Amino acid sequence: MTALFIGLMSGTSLDGVDGVIAAFDGGVTVHAHASVDFDAALRAELLALNQPQGVDELHRAALAANGLARHYAAVVRQLLDQAGRAAGSIRAMGAHGQTVRHRPGAFDGTGYTLQLNNPALLAELTGLPVACDFRSRDVAAGGQGAPLVPAFHAALFGRSGEDRAALNLGGIANLSLLPGDDGPVRGFDCGPANALLDHWCHLHRGTAFDAGGAWAASGSVRPALLQRLLAEPYFAQPIPKSTGRDLFHPQWLAQHLQPDDLAANPCDVQATLAELTARSCAEALRLHAPGVRRLIVCGGGAANDDLMRRLTQQLPGVAIDSSAAHGLPPQQVEATAFAWLAQRLVAGEPGNLPMATGARGLRVLGALYPA
Repeated sequence: MTALFIGLMSGTSLDGVDGVIAAFDGGVTVHAHASVDFDAALRAELLALNQPQGVDELHRAALAANGLARHYAAVVRQLLDQAGRAAGSIRAMGAHGQTVRHRPGAFDGTGYTLQLNNPALLAELTGLPVACDFRSRDVAAGGQGAPLVPAFHAALFGRSGEDRAALNLGGIANLSLLPGDDGPVRGFDCGPANALLDHWCHLHRGTAFDAGGAWAASGSVRPALLQRLLAEPYFAQPIPKSTGRDLFHPQWLAQHLQPDDLAANPCDVQATLAELTARSCAEALRLHAPGVRRLIVCGGGAANDDLMRRLTQQLPGVAIDSSAAHGLPPQQVEATAFAWLAQRLVAGEPGNLPMATGARGLRVLGALYPA
């Protein structure tokens, strides 16, 4: 009987939880997909905990983790109902947790990555084994702990004889380089994707995101601001590398804005942020995989028509597809990746790629909380 796994993902965009029931039997089959939005209070608290607050952070983080586990459990109930499955039919669920700090290699040479989660509570609420804490073993082995999806991208999107790349446009943009021969799969974070776009849109329009990128499309890129943003040293760092809201946060943007930017139409800054994402991703692809002629895009940014148009302009000669054309809709890819990582943990098989994370070698990732 084919083993079924649940994957849950709440990413840097902080918009909610996506979940899938998936099977991995010579391929990838998704049996159900569900999502639950974060309520405003939990989203605000998770966003606040991304930056040092100095006010009872441990207490607040523990309660936010409980709230997150309850959102995860709600998605699991939806998935089981949708698929007509009992909890006992699921071998394990992969619950990534919510990253609030990511500083691999910093401070003491090891650093840390911190994902809020309460897997014990999640196991109690669902009656399912919970696989979690996927990143810390890679960090302990000298790696970045991210990105972890390139191995899954290779299994899902890789094709013999054709060099490809997969670009996930979540809160942060990450790129997987998938050679068509026997070369190593590589991956890294390019820089910001939706995190800054969503922040600026919420600040000036009061909406959670710029639907379809229509507001950005109505503005004009501010060249001087774009050059200041692109001068961020992270973009020039060698790979492997990873980043998050520790670097690309509202204060980072604010320190680059000059009086004339603030006096301009806010949609011009939104257009500039969209161009920043497109330009940084395109430059990363040209630098590290100039022979790639097919780019497969997933994550929420795949639904941003303006951002996809900008990528197409930046990458002439590269066919840019949604992941939907290659087996999985964009919103299902990362959740399915964490179902896959749960399957790897249960099987005792490595889940990282040292060429993507910089770890000293392959490692079995995660911890398992029994049902």
